[in-house]
Amino acid sequence: MARANHRLTKIPEMAIRRLSVYTRCLQQLEEDGVKTISSQELAERFSLNSAQVRKDLAYFGEFGVRGIGYYVAGLKAELQRILGLDREWSVALVGLGNLGSALFHYKGFARQGFRIAVVIDDDPAKIGREIESVPIVGSRDMAREIKARAVQIAIVAVPPEAAQTVTEQLVAAGIKAVLNFAPTRLRVGREVRLKNVDLSIELETLSFYLAKGAR
Repeated sequence: MARANHRLTKIPEMAIRRLSVYTRCLQQLEEDGVKTISSQELAERFSLNSAQVRKDLAYFGEFGVRGIGYYVAGLKAELQRILGLDREWSVALVGLGNLGSALFHYKGFARQGFRIAVVIDDDPAKIGREIESVPIVGSRDMAREIKARAVQIAIVAVPPEAAQTVTEQLVAAGIKAVLNFAPTRLRVGREVRLKNVDLSIELETLSFYLAKGAR
């Protein structure tokens, strides 16, 4: 199985996002005891596009074996390596309100290797406490805790008026990637990867199709 050729500037982001989908499909196949599978069989089983699967994988290397297809366990391991899921990532969660608390308790992060190592919140009633053995610290201790725990990824779940300031503090503390749940657009430098998750926009997209169908 060929090693990935990382030409990140030439790889569409949607192709990278689809790797996560393929990895989950391969995990299911492995749990079902499937050893090998073709791109066509993979597509049919999980309602994917076989041509798209082959094109996406081709960005990273040659993984198929003529006459066999893909070795499920091997391809899953390779995609996990490409996605950085062959290691554990320490994450800082900023904001422990209703949304932040729900994100903290979401078990999917840990299953994929993302461990919340520290929670940052300026509520005096929370600072100094622990939640499931994870310390809660104030923003004045943010930089120290991030550096001490070698955190590179942060989840921002604060009110929109605080999000930009918090993000600037995170970047100054050494954070390299931000997943933003605050309903506002953030500004970061090119050295920082930023992903925005706006739940209201996702709902509005659904309502558009429902309203369109009702007309």
